[in-house]
Amino acid sequence: MYKSIFRPLLFQFNPEKAHHITFFFLKLACFLPFGVAIIKLFSPKVSSQPKELWGLKFPNIIGLAAGLDKNAEAIDAFAAMGFGFVEIGTVTPKPQSGNPKPRLFRLKQDEALINRMGFNNDGVDVIKERLKRRKSSVIVGGNIGKNKITPNEEAVNDYLICFKELYSVVDYFVVNVSSPNTPGLRELQEKKPLTDLLSRLMEENRKKKLQKPILLKIAPDLTDVQLNDIVDIVNETKIAGVIATNTTIDRTSLTTSPSEVESIGNGGLSGAPVHQRSTDVIRFLHEKSNGSFPIIGVGGINSAQRALDKIEAGASMIQLYSGFIYEGPRLIQKINNKMG
Repeated sequence: MYKSIFRPLLFQFNPEKAHHITFFFLKLACFLPFGVAIIKLFSPKVSSQPKELWGLKFPNIIGLAAGLDKNAEAIDAFAAMGFGFVEIGTVTPKPQSGNPKPRLFRLKQDEALINRMGFNNDGVDVIKERLKRRKSSVIVGGNIGKNKITPNEEAVNDYLICFKELYSVVDYFVVNVSSPNTPGLRELQEKKPLTDLLSRLMEENRKKKLQKPILLKIAPDLTDVQLNDIVDIVNETKIAGVIATNTTIDRTSLTTSPSEVESIGNGGLSGAPVHQRSTDVIRFLHEKSNGSFPIIGVGGINSAQRALDKIEAGASMIQLYSGFIYEGPRLIQKINNKMG
């Protein structure tokens, strides 16, 4: 139904408009008494295949990646579709509108998206209140970042604010230093600033009676030397794991015409073309670390086989974003069945 009816209708609109239309109905469903139940009724059935990680019990290993439900507006709806966990954000301390529009583009031929959203979100205070009101018990991750106006030297303060404010309303955290759409953000992936940032967050985490898993989301564009640094940093700071990978700035694997890609301009590429590189990064991290920390695999998963590729490369769980937009809720069921 999604691919035959809903996707053709939504694809008549520009991607950001289609996103807002979709979320209007998802938010309405969450508000109405039987709305979420109706979503569950019409969604493909996803059987429970529990996975325990970091002391959390996931009903299945398929999560919604950060970036789709930035503002925690439709968690209950996504849970009803069968996701085993939902990651919200990226959340920043202060609300920000993000980069100028247009900033989200479809590459239909490649089953891909290019975005330069720029951490547009309602800010941590509003999102925290929204998280308090959710009804579903689905596991929720909080993806946190820094405001655009915050210099890198003070970035740790932004991450600490988000950590403290969201601590009571999320189950795990993801440190996002890998988006290409906030100027200078990826500089925080270098060894010293990243070690310092994660160490400060872990220091704050240890003050809590119940520590929450802190993961790091990395770019697919890191070199082998940088990936080796990531392994060292994870082992040194004792964070819970890695999410591999975010969007890429590489354009070499596209079949869309170079002129069309060039006309779009800057932004992070997600979707099918990222699959191989993200899988290679997962395999590299898993082998170099001897499997010493869990990896959540994300990037280009538009089929059950591609999800399995990530698991076989060393991922413990996977997340969907662009593949979900192109394939719809049935993709969750197909992946879950493949893992059974």
